[in-house]
Order: sequence, then structure tokens, then C-alpha cells
Amino acid sequence: MEYTIKNVAEKFNIAAHTLRYYEREGLLPPVHRLENGRRIYSETDLMRIQMICCMRETGMSIDAIKHYNMLNLLGEDTLPERRQIIFHQKEIVEKHINEYQKYFELLTQKLHYYDSLDAQIREKGRP
Repeated sequence: MEYTIKNVAEKFNIAAHTLRYYEREGLLPPVHRLENGRRIYSETDLMRIQMICCMRETGMSIDAIKHYNMLNLLGEDTLPERRQIIFHQKEIVEKHINEYQKYFELLTQKLHYYDSLDAQIREKGRP
């Protein structure tokens, strides 16, 4: 299946100029273009964009993504280093999940507290 830049931007909730930037910076290989110059993205392009979005959303720099992509192009010999990069990024995400879980629990406790106060006030006959 083929996708326009608008389709891809909507799918990944990013701006079209961001996709053009990723291509210009070498995060994406040159995207296929129609005779009129319009970009057409393939399923492979979408998988790459999904990974780029994941890396960016988890805090990886453009330079780090470029390095990862360069390693990818170098082939199997770089597999251990690429794995280490992904493993490190996963650790960062786990840390954030744990932090947010603590925040979630605190907010849940505060809501229970307010709900119990509200119930006490209603029992006393106040609106």
C-alpha cells in the first residue's frame, strides 16, 4: 500500500514538515516521488517512521538516531551495538513508566481523599 505525506502525518500525529525534515536530515532514506514530485510512502517507510517517532518520543536525539541508522546500514556486525542502543532506550522508558506509576498512585489517593471528604459533607446534609 502507498501513503501520501498527509496520510503519514495523520497516522503518526506529526507535521508534514517534520517528515520532510527527517528525510532531509537522513533519518529516512529518500522517499519515492511521483512524476509531479509528491512523496509516496511505502509500508517499509512507515515502519521506519514508527521507529523514529518512538526514538524521538523517548528522548533520543536526532544525532543518536542518525548514528543508529548508520549502524543499521553497516549490517550484521553492528547488531550488538544496535541492540545496546535499543536496550538503553527501553531502560529510559521503564524508568519513566515507574515514575508515572508513582504519580498515578498519588493522584488516585488524592481523588479518594476528596471523594471521602465529599461523602462526609453530603452525610451532614450540605450540598
